[in-house]
Amino acid sequence: MKASIWFVVITAFFITCLLTANLLAVKLIAVFGFFLPAGVIVFPLSYLFSDVLTEVYGYQAARFVIWLGFLCNFLAVVALFVGGIIPAAPVWHDQGAYNTIFGSTPRAVLASCISYIVGEFTNAFILAKLKIATRGRWLWVRTIGSTFIGEGLDSLIFICIVFWGTLPTAVLFTMVLTQWIFKVVYEIIATPLTYSIVLFLKRREGVDTYDYHTNFNPFSLQARLVGK
Repeated sequence: MKASIWFVVITAFFITCLLTANLLAVKLIAVFGFFLPAGVIVFPLSYLFSDVLTEVYGYQAARFVIWLGFLCNFLAVVALFVGGIIPAAPVWHDQGAYNTIFGSTPRAVLASCISYIVGEFTNAFILAKLKIATRGRWLWVRTIGSTFIGEGLDSLIFICIVFWGTLPTAVLFTMVLTQWIFKVVYEIIATPLTYSIVLFLKRREGVDTYDYHTNFNPFSLQARLVGK
């Protein structure tokens, strides 16, 4: 198993976007009159880098990074939880603020984990299959199409698990639709960036993977990391 420096760089960006989005998610922002978690500023970029990984290095490499991101996020959640339950120093009086920002409820953590796994693996699977179906043409169809489904499932699962039973169904539908549209538009706007990164990596690495005989089981331990 061999990985290049550029594979490591893209992986680092992916995980950084994921962790940052989860930290920002505690704040609500207003965008054109709609309320969204601040995590939407950076979370769609995790899908962009996931697209790049799948397009250039293949589904197996993307699967490895998706699980790595999950484990890194789990470590961060555990660390923040432990930091919250350890008694504060007598001179520090911001425990309430800490709990407000970092004290995620078990329901929110569960929602985040499930939506992440379903959304990311759906995104990678669809992109890999579309690459075969289009014979490597129309990259924008693959990136936007896979994000359309992956981000949609992510938003639907997360919001329904966190807010089901606490908000009216119409409000839940509006929240899901708003986030979904925002994330997809984000991906469309970022398409030139995706093209630039993909073209650079394919030329630099000499790699352009097609998943003709790939095992698409998300729980498979098989990994193929290709690069110079």
